[in-house]
Order: sequence, then C-alpha cells, then structure tokens
Amino acid sequence: MNGLEQLYQQVILDHSRQRTGNLPLTGGAPGESFGSSHQLNPVCGDEITLEVHIGADGSHSVRWDGDGCSISMASASVLSELVEESAPEELVRIEAAFHELMHSRGKGEADEELLGDAAAFVGVSKFPARVKCALLSWVAFKDALLQAHSLTPEERK
Repeated sequence: MNGLEQLYQQVILDHSRQRTGNLPLTGGAPGESFGSSHQLNPVCGDEITLEVHIGADGSHSVRWDGDGCSISMASASVLSELVEESAPEELVRIEAAFHELMHSRGKGEADEELLGDAAAFVGVSKFPARVKCALLSWVAFKDALLQAHSLTPEERK
C-alpha cells in the first residue's frame, strides 16, 4: 500500500470513529425547509436515516443516525462535513462527483478540491460490494435534499 492509500484509509477510519453530523434527529423546525430519507442496504444490513435542514438564510445542515460498517458511517460523516463547509449551490455538484467516483471501478480520479475528504473513497470504488456502503448516505442526502427543496411548509408537517 502506498502512502496516499494509507492516508486515505486513515481518513476513512478517523471519520468512522469521530462522526460529524451523527446527532439526534429533530424533524423540521418552524421556518426551515426540511427533508428526511431512510435508506437500507439489504445485502449487508447498513442503514441510515438522514435529515437535511435548510435555514431561512439558505444555509444547509445534515443530521443523521445510522448503523453499519466503517465505510458507510465514515461516508455519512464526510458528507455531513462537506455540507457544513460548502456553498449550497455546490452540493448537487459534489454529490454528482462522488457518485461518479464511486462508479469508476477504481479508474476515476478524485477531485480533492471539490470532494475534500470524500476523495479518500477512491479505493472503495474498486470493490463493487463496498460501493453501496459508501453511497448509502449520499442516496439518502439526495432524496432528502429534493424533499427539502420541493415540499411546501404544509406538506412537511
């Protein structure tokens, strides 16, 4: 294993232990847009429930609760960190880049500037059985984000 692969492996292990965004779920607060998605990987049993909160000022935040392997939990943590650090208009682009990377079968190159710590999952893309683990929270995020942008306040109740 080369130095970069070791660094990427350490990033995944660190995020699986010290999880960003792994907080009690709250549901939507008055005045904010909100979406929630529960996803399950029936092959391995990993599951996650993820909430997207969009404040009145347009800021985005993610909370999630889940149980699964270190890859799925680290991926949710990395996603949460990226949401906190990124401009709202970048989130769809980041999600698409991560999805593309995960389907590259190890041949893709991670845009570290765009993906940040999510670039560490490039090695995971070589293992199709593990790709679903890495994508679980991202699928939940995309679903919850679409809900948050499309539901009216009355529909969110």
